[in-house]
Amino acid sequence: MITFDLNCSNGHQFEGWFASSADFEAQKSGGMLICPTCNDGRIQKALSVPHVPRKGNQRVVALPTVPTALPETNSEARTEARTEALAPEVLPPAMAELVQKLARAQSEMLDKSQWVGGNFAETARAIHYGEEPERLIHGETSSNEAKALVEEGIGIAPLLFPVVPPSAKN
Repeated sequence: MITFDLNCSNGHQFEGWFASSADFEAQKSGGMLICPTCNDGRIQKALSVPHVPRKGNQRVVALPTVPTALPETNSEARTEARTEALAPEVLPPAMAELVQKLARAQSEMLDKSQWVGGNFAETARAIHYGEEPERLIHGETSSNEAKALVEEGIGIAPLLFPVVPPSAKN
């Protein structure tokens, strides 16, 4: 069984249990899912932070941050946020709720963003210098290249939660 956190279009959150992801999709497309609070049938998976226990020999490493804003722009795919360092039983309820909100915000931003893969730095520069149309992008780059972008005055920010590249999704 798989447990998904679900949302209706009215913002109510609830939990659903399914045999598989395919079972969830079949029930959703068949109109069998409704919000227990308002009976809304427009249901979507909410981003959640799953509990994946760390092995005893693993340590938590802080992610580096780049203090800037994202370049403005448009669309691509929703991703599911996962992080071992934020297991639910480790966080107080208020912090877990904040993590949920951050994960949802990142997911919404990614819906409006274009995946550019390893061409992130080049594409960000081209957008910044007006060589490509302005749009939101996300992708991969080295920390040195990210620092160089910031030094050039190009607004970027790291993603808080891991993202699976579209080519690696099943």
